[in-house]
Amino acid sequence: MPAFEYEALDFGGKTKKGVLSADSQRQARQELRRMQLTPVRLSAPRSEQKAGAFGPQKPRVKPGQLVMITRQLSALIGAGTPLEEALNAVAVQSEAGPARTRLIAVRERVMEGWRFADALAEDEKSFPALYRAVIAAGETSGDLAGVLERLASMLEKNRAIRNKAIASLIYPAALMVIAGGVVTALMVFVVPKIIEQFNTFDAELPFLTKIVVGLSNWTVSYGLFVLLALIIAGVAFWRAMKEPSLKLPVDRFLLRLPVIGRLARSLDGARFARTLATLFSGGAPLLDSLMGAQRTISNSYIRSRLDRTVAMVGEGTSLAAALKRADVLPPMLTHMVAAGERAGALSELIDKGAAQLEEEFDTASTVALRLLEPAIIVAMGGAVLVIVLSILLPILRINTLAVG
Repeated sequence: MPAFEYEALDFGGKTKKGVLSADSQRQARQELRRMQLTPVRLSAPRSEQKAGAFGPQKPRVKPGQLVMITRQLSALIGAGTPLEEALNAVAVQSEAGPARTRLIAVRERVMEGWRFADALAEDEKSFPALYRAVIAAGETSGDLAGVLERLASMLEKNRAIRNKAIASLIYPAALMVIAGGVVTALMVFVVPKIIEQFNTFDAELPFLTKIVVGLSNWTVSYGLFVLLALIIAGVAFWRAMKEPSLKLPVDRFLLRLPVIGRLARSLDGARFARTLATLFSGGAPLLDSLMGAQRTISNSYIRSRLDRTVAMVGEGTSLAAALKRADVLPPMLTHMVAAGERAGALSELIDKGAAQLEEEFDTASTVALRLLEPAIIVAMGGAVLVIVLSILLPILRINTLAVG
């Protein structure tokens, strides 16, 4: 039965908004009048839209909106509101756009008898497989409100970690670009003009000046070609990294780097632990929870090593022993899993392990940035100093010859 989005007036003149199901617009208007409402606006049924609510041209629900929707549904369902009414309430208060359109379509499926997770599966871009798996576990366990609350917290923390990682790289990257631009501008525009003045004097240039002049001439002649080559190489490398045969050794190499490897391991370990705890506490079997958490790992080498972990757990091996055998996640997480298995509080201790890994990532990234920023500044200052010295040395030599 199609879903209609309506706007109507009650006897007091107040505007009412909502969603109702009817076979046609005429029946929808009759239903509104039966509810003692005067229709003002009635949307076209979902089947009459150009490509449907989940059409490929429609933008997906943004991560921030998904967190808010999940949190609101958790509060409403926890207060005893039926799922279809909760979806209707969240859709009505959502701004017009992808979120409202998708919630209306999901509500329609739920009213037709679909499971909530199955209704969400019609839009895989807005509701990822992991999101649907957590909700399916909540429906099975009968604690959908609690699972939605934990899911919202997991999404918020995973998003916060990701934003922290991106924000940590913005300032150093901008600083490097500015430093490179300043040095390049000096080499291309300043040095050649000053060297032209030295050519009028019949004097031997110092060795440092000759080196800077040579680099300046090379930059002017080939700098643009080198820049284009670097851009092309970067795009080619980015596309090649989509191939597992290349991504696997590159990710393995990154884990061996002193600082980057530790940060990557902590980041993936925290995301893995948080997801595993959310799925397992939501009622999903350990093996399914482990496979769902494995999908959240970005490093392909860690993910490939955990394939054996999943197989070992499926064969009856303890999770702690299987993680220790993989030897790709932080050892602290393995110890927390072992303690949780012994105490019968696996999800709680894994969640604590995730919090510790997140804190470790924050600390390590902050220290790395504090060391990187002055290093970039010193490097830029050193390059500018060399350029200035290469200009001053000929001037001093010319002055000495003039005095002599």
